[in-house]
Amino acid sequence: MRTIDWRDDRIVAIDQTRLPHEVEFLEIDTVEDLIAAIRSLAIRGAPAIGVAGALGVALAARRHPDPTELRQAVDALRGARPTAVNLAWGVDRVRARLDAEGAEAALAEALTVLAEDIRCCRELSERGARWLVDTVGPQVAVQTHCNAGALATVEWGTALGVVRSLQEHGALTHVYASETRPLLQGARLTVWELAQMGAAHTLVVDSAAASVLAQGRVDAVVVGADRITANGDVINKVGTYPLALAAARAGVPMVVAAPESTVDLATPSGRDVHIEVRDPEEITALGAVALAPKGTGTLNYAFDVTPADLVTAIVTERRVILPAAGGRPDDPIGRS
Repeated sequence: MRTIDWRDDRIVAIDQTRLPHEVEFLEIDTVEDLIAAIRSLAIRGAPAIGVAGALGVALAARRHPDPTELRQAVDALRGARPTAVNLAWGVDRVRARLDAEGAEAALAEALTVLAEDIRCCRELSERGARWLVDTVGPQVAVQTHCNAGALATVEWGTALGVVRSLQEHGALTHVYASETRPLLQGARLTVWELAQMGAAHTLVVDSAAASVLAQGRVDAVVVGADRITANGDVINKVGTYPLALAAARAGVPMVVAAPESTVDLATPSGRDVHIEVRDPEEITALGAVALAPKGTGTLNYAFDVTPADLVTAIVTERRVILPAAGGRPDDPIGRS
């Protein structure tokens, strides 16, 4: 099933806040509801919110015939989550067609973005699986972080898409998935997906991830990305940077799997990226249960920056870039 789709003149998406206990779909008729779904992480994952941005412009064109209201709705959608570049990319791509050719052209472009995500994820997953087999051997144990699976895309996945391809080729031995604080996307979503695909897996707390690497349990770390800057820095779910440090210490490849739409050549480095800070209650409480004393100060980063020199390989649908070896995303050729 698709994480996000266009049906009957509206956006339909899995409500990821209900997983793993319930699989429920949201039917989204307004841009305001779409923005709320993105901010609440009911729709999440860089490629998925890129598709959401694209479909959202088509939705806005149908719901807002007044040009001023339409522009305001599209601008609000574009700013719903500032760190992940895919949202702005999807909005801008479809808005250009809307401005030039009208609402029907905008919908056609949005549906093209959706179809391209499926193709790109399949291609980068196969490329990443081949690179891992060629680099670390015919049997691969993987550690991953957050959720970069089918739920973060339309239907296949990026980092977890690579895992899926390894499994299909009989090359996957085990997956260690970190729980991923503060919203437990690893525990709630990645583990659910791994169980669905029948992959052997183990859930570990975030603070144990470095020990898993130090003990030699995995052959590679494979994660997704929300933005890759021109110098090769990777912005991903918070906790990725310490995982990269541990991988470097253990001599384990640090692999980032992401579509070309995640590459942001307009941003020089990770220092230039706005890092989202989320609601304190995401770490001071678990549902209705308080975990910290009332009034506790928090710094709830949603993302962190992994410097390029800690990244062994960036795998996209078109190429493999080797930042630690001097490769950069602004190289038009890259490493195939």
